[in-house]
Amino acid sequence: MLRRAAAVVAGEAIALFARFVTAPRAIWSGVAPESVQRVYFANHSSNGDFVLLWTVLPPHLRARTRPVAAADYWLVSPLRRFVGRDVFDAVLIDRRPEARSEDPVAQMVTALDEGASLIMFPEGRRNSGDVPLLPFKTGLFHVATARPGVDLVPVWIGNLNKVLPRGEVIPVPLVCTVVFGAPIRLMPGEERDHFLARARGALMALSEVGT
Repeated sequence: MLRRAAAVVAGEAIALFARFVTAPRAIWSGVAPESVQRVYFANHSSNGDFVLLWTVLPPHLRARTRPVAAADYWLVSPLRRFVGRDVFDAVLIDRRPEARSEDPVAQMVTALDEGASLIMFPEGRRNSGDVPLLPFKTGLFHVATARPGVDLVPVWIGNLNKVLPRGEVIPVPLVCTVVFGAPIRLMPGEERDHFLARARGALMALSEVGT
């Protein structure tokens, strides 16, 4: 009970700090913040991406939304473990195929079956290059195949990579935008490469909204 109370307080503190540093502007474009189970899939340019996306969700959605995150990052210390597991209730994925004991897709599907919404980053790693969006890995397709009735909502996170550049620990206050687009679903018979290209296009289309 005490640990859970501490996690709630820590979550509110993190959200308050994120809002103070980024003054985030949530833009719901083609979708509304409704109590519907969703997979939010976003671009990934900063370690703070899922924190900011989680922060701008209304409290009733935030309470049921779990980020998919790297176990090797969030389990490296007691503090990160507390934040990852207790505060965000993250679905922690082992990024080492040769060492993992659980299938990442099965972990995500289990979370969906338990009623959670998810935050995913289909690029699979942080994008620190010049291209706006890396090619998508296959995880989003496999989740959509396993649960085709779940809405997949593209989310473009703008400016956060400038707030916390790679290798830096002190954030630079800047206004950030989080743009939520119209949901998509896997179409019957749609092949993997076509679906991933369509999902990537839906996300890229949001990159100019709100700039």
